[in-house]
Amino acid sequence: MKIIYHCYGGAHSSVTAASIHLGLLPSDRVPGSESLWQLPFYDRQGNDEHGHFFFIGRDEYGHEVYFTARRGRPVVLEYVLKGLAEIFEIPSSDYLLVNVMQNVNWTMKLGGYLSRRCGLIKVGRPLVILGTRAAYFQIADLVRQVKNQVKDYSEELFVLQRKYFPPGSFGRCDSYRSPSKGRHAGQR
Repeated sequence: MKIIYHCYGGAHSSVTAASIHLGLLPSDRVPGSESLWQLPFYDRQGNDEHGHFFFIGRDEYGHEVYFTARRGRPVVLEYVLKGLAEIFEIPSSDYLLVNVMQNVNWTMKLGGYLSRRCGLIKVGRPLVILGTRAAYFQIADLVRQVKNQVKDYSEELFVLQRKYFPPGSFGRCDSYRSPSKGRHAGQR
């Protein structure tokens, strides 16, 4: 299974969640500022990298863990990924989109804006670190929920047993619908 954490800019909350998922950050305590700075992608995503999927590693169950930036339209990411999965006949149970934005606080948003958008790194980074540390247990709890949902997934068992994720769980969107009356997208 591929687990994809996503947030607005892909530089803070999704990187933190993916790092907690892989054990690069602790799940039982708030790490120090230095631990966050040492993460390979923390506060380093550029605007030209939005929409790219970054592989971070495999978890203890063998699931591939990614993160991405999707700007202010998570539903677009969800529709595109679901559409591509249908085209390439990838079952929706083989991937999970996890929206981390529900755990982002105003300090993180302001710090991220100043650091990434305005280039005021000396002002923005301390704010985003402060915000990340304040939201840390919420992000860790989201990761814990995701891991509990996917721990029993097995590609070998997939043919016999399909894991079901209810619509809207963890930011997943299962509301994709085919164009009506045999029309193709874009036709009028």
